[in-house]
Amino acid sequence: MAQWTSTVGSAQLARLLGSQQDRPAGPGSRRPPAYRALADGVRLLVLEGRVPVGARLPAERELALALSVSRTTVAAAYEELRTEGFLESRRGAGSWTAVPAGNPFPARGLEPLPPESLGSMIDLGCAALPAPEPWLTRAVHGALEELPPYAHTHGDYPAGLPALRERIAARYTERGIPTMPEQIMVTTGAMGATDAICHLFAGRGERIAVESPSYANILQLMREAGARLVPVAMAEGLGGWDLDRWRQVLRDAAPRLAYVVADFHNPTGALVPEDQRRALVEAARAAGTVLIVDETMSEVHLEPDLTMPRPVCGFDPAGSTVITVGSASKAFWAGMRIGWVRAAPDVIRSLVAARAFADLGTPVLEQLAVNWLLRGEGWGQAVALRRTQARENRDALVAAVRRELPDWEFGVPGGGLTLWVRTGGLSGSRLAEVGERVGIRVPSGPRFGVDGAFEGYVRLPFTVGGAVADEAAARLAAAARLVRGGAGGANGAEPTRTFVA
Repeated sequence: MAQWTSTVGSAQLARLLGSQQDRPAGPGSRRPPAYRALADGVRLLVLEGRVPVGARLPAERELALALSVSRTTVAAAYEELRTEGFLESRRGAGSWTAVPAGNPFPARGLEPLPPESLGSMIDLGCAALPAPEPWLTRAVHGALEELPPYAHTHGDYPAGLPALRERIAARYTERGIPTMPEQIMVTTGAMGATDAICHLFAGRGERIAVESPSYANILQLMREAGARLVPVAMAEGLGGWDLDRWRQVLRDAAPRLAYVVADFHNPTGALVPEDQRRALVEAARAAGTVLIVDETMSEVHLEPDLTMPRPVCGFDPAGSTVITVGSASKAFWAGMRIGWVRAAPDVIRSLVAARAFADLGTPVLEQLAVNWLLRGEGWGQAVALRRTQARENRDALVAAVRRELPDWEFGVPGGGLTLWVRTGGLSGSRLAEVGERVGIRVPSGPRFGVDGAFEGYVRLPFTVGGAVADEAAARLAAAARLVRGGAGGANGAEPTRTFVA
């Protein structure tokens, strides 16, 4: 990394380091020298993603004052971090966080295991559930009945079928966000929507701010588009966004775009409250940054009494700052590759015009199937079935992991499809690598970070329940025992390449 892309103030870093003091020490552990404890603390913050990679650290004297230690202690800690590859420095530019070159994070993944190839392997790579029948079959039958008139046309609808655009616009209006069909473009999944937005707004080399952690496949999509990713750490646990950090990054890095997941964030499961949504929109507007807001999890709320916050686009009535991405893939079925963009009409026109050089349009039959679901009771009943299944799976997985791995830490989200789990000091990459040997595929934390962060995490989706959830936790526990025993590779950071959805 050539230079820093964000900064961490001395007071902020002192607060983050202080939060580590609440963690229990291991049995028989001895207090390390002050400089080493400081270096260990900064290293852990980087690996967990709480301090982004590429973040400029305070000057030695400034941090020493904030921590009430000597400048010599800070200088020795910085030197140790430089020696280990976790800090880079340049005269006149200061020092910024890094990750050692010998510990690359897995940037690509294998395709999901085909169903017929799963065998005895439990695949926790994809946060996706089976189709909610009988609604998939009914939707396809309904689409086939409505197909003949469209079969007499050329079949290319770059903006999407007019009927489906109207239906999606009406759903936003029902949520209190007045929307015209001209503000909707139907896409091939949320990934297709995000890819189109990135190509329109951010050329190669442009900065895009992203939550840290964030959705692994979107991060890779942006990397391959040539974007410079600027990570912004999430608040602790299920607290949502850290607005102070967002304001700082928007001000200092001036990113062209920012990508966020406000509803049951992937991977943490956080549901961002309304006051944070309003504040981020205001900060982005002031900075001239366009927000891509991913709503693919918005309907996967699992608590009956949960009141959902107002959509982020509801705080941008002029439509100049927020572009919303939605999808049928998580709420209905991943095999239904229908997504959409909600934006100002001029943005939609630009996206549609650019589509002539991409995929031309989204399959008509699938659009008709989603339109059939949205027009009647099918969508509501299918989503209700999905919520019940996800809730039961979540509760079974939470109970099993707590029983088998009591030192692993996580918050239980009120929706979404994933648990973001701190692995009790074990390497997530080693757990993923060893896990395949004992019959479980699990994505390691670094796949959800930028430049190797989150080594101490794994993501567990609510895709299995009952006895399978029990067996999954037992296999994870077996993998953890092997990692503790040193069976996970020589350097403890061998990357696994597991597909993530």
